[in-house]
Amino acid sequence: MNVLKGGEMKKIFLLFAIFLMAISLVLAAEEAQVGEGNQLRSGEGEHGIISSATGNYTDSEGERIEVQRNGELKIHSGDTEANSSLEVRIEKNESDNSTRLGTNLSNGRHAEIKIMPSTASATAIARLKLVNCIASEGCTIELKEVGAQNQTRAVYEVKSQKDAKVLGIFKAKMDVEAQVDAETGDVVQTKKPWWAFLASE
Repeated sequence: MNVLKGGEMKKIFLLFAIFLMAISLVLAAEEAQVGEGNQLRSGEGEHGIISSATGNYTDSEGERIEVQRNGELKIHSGDTEANSSLEVRIEKNESDNSTRLGTNLSNGRHAEIKIMPSTASATAIARLKLVNCIASEGCTIELKEVGAQNQTRAVYEVKSQKDAKVLGIFKAKMDVEAQVDAETGDVVQTKKPWWAFLASE
């Protein structure tokens, strides 16, 4: 029976240690690549990103979101639906099992879609003094990009018609529009026809 001498034992131990270090370096490099792929562009921790996925999700506020893609993207929250031609990404937060929506704007900025269609609709209804925003009655909600360069942002554009009386006598349909920032929920713009100042709503 051959017994390993002290010098040979040290060589085997040294080779084994080098082998273990090489394996751990390879595994660390692979883990770093996976971590970079799962990180939010805004740098807020690690999240699993499912690009352009469809399905039912829950946001960080506990609201149910349904995302569908049938040619155009549709986002449902509550009883409200918004269409979008943006490339919306679903970002899954593993720590609390919530979902966030985000999109990359044309200026390279990553915009988180914090406001859901139901909230944007309610904000626009209040600002435009509408009774409701129902698709079958011509009210539309679209998530889109507006602005240019560093003023680019994602907004919900809510368009509808409302009854008005011009000069208090003539009945008319007034086209109205509001843009609600998808990150902050602020109304960034409203539009009415030029003759709105002559009308009572």
